Amino acid sequence: MITCPKCTKDNQDHYKFCLGCGAELPRDAAPKPFTPQTPPQGVKAVGAPSTPTAAPGAGAPLVQPQPQPTAAPPPQAAPSAAPPHAASQSQAPAGATVTCPQCGHINAPSNLFCGSCGFRLGGAAAPPKAAPQPSASVAPGNVVLTALRADGSEAGTYALPGGTVTVGRETGSIFAGDSYLSPRHATFKQAPGRLTVKDEASLNGVYKKLVRDVPVELHPNDMFRIGQEIIKFEPLASQPVGSDGVERLGSPAKGYVGRIALVIGRDVTGNAFPIPESGVHLGRERGDVLFPEDGYVSGLHCRLSWEGGRLMLTDLGSSNGSFLRLREETDIKSGDVLLMGQQLFRVAV
Repeated sequence: MITCPKCTKDNQDHYKFCLGCGAELPRDAAPKPFTPQTPPQGVKAVGAPSTPTAAPGAGAPLVQPQPQPTAAPPPQAAPSAAPPHAASQSQAPAGATVTCPQCGHINAPSNLFCGSCGFRLGGAAAPPKAAPQPSASVAPGNVVLTALRADGSEAGTYALPGGTVTVGRETGSIFAGDSYLSPRHATFKQAPGRLTVKDEASLNGVYKKLVRDVPVELHPNDMFRIGQEIIKFEPLASQPVGSDGVERLGSPAKGYVGRIALVIGRDVTGNAFPIPESGVHLGRERGDVLFPEDGYVSGLHCRLSWEGGRLMLTDLGSSNGSFLRLREETDIKSGDVLLMGQQLFRVAV
């Protein structure tokens, strides 16, 4: 059994989060064996050579608003905020079990948090407010952004006016105190049956949280975030042959599709890691590229895989999520979580 150092509740040895308070439980000194469950083209099992471990660090520095674009600050999220459908799991009949909506783990009805991923189930606690469920039709003027604190609790709400509205630091309300939001940061556009968000060339960008186990394509120079790490995908392009027919040194090696580079400042990247066609895993304890000192990165966080000539990013059920920076106007729906400035915002329609 593992005794929670925060609330002293006993938990089973394989639990990662306390069933009583949701705190992360102490881990063994040695990482657990890693057996990736990936398709045939995925990463080889433990024992195969892996890319060098990422240098410890706090990730990209926060950037105060400047005229030029730069990297975004690290997200301030601890355990992920409960999505709208979590309310339905708040109470269960006596003797029944509760299935975690995030990872599928079977929990006792008295559990407040999932023993596998730390997701808040509710259990004996008072049921949270029911949030609107996703709907196929968007009613103009009926969209609410809820700011989320680091512990997942709500910090305030903002009802978007109907039509097209731009929000940012100059909007006031829940946006006013965030100096990492640009004055005009993002534009929300409402129309019958559709809601979109567009980054207004903000300094620190707009990120959308990925759905676990759902691959999303990465395009050249796309940026994504895990924990405090801001990561950029850079394709490896072959260098042209010189006028005298001599090939350039440093041309991409066969079998590699690109590299990922850590963004450490405005248009500045740090450590870079090659991406083989077999793909790579990223995490804090297990995988090919590790961030051992970033407490916001899960033990095994996400996967990059090469599928049909496309590089796909998949969140593997991480506690704090993986976020993709938006490059164009993007459709959003109820329950989506956006990262803007230093804040997380849950969308409710």
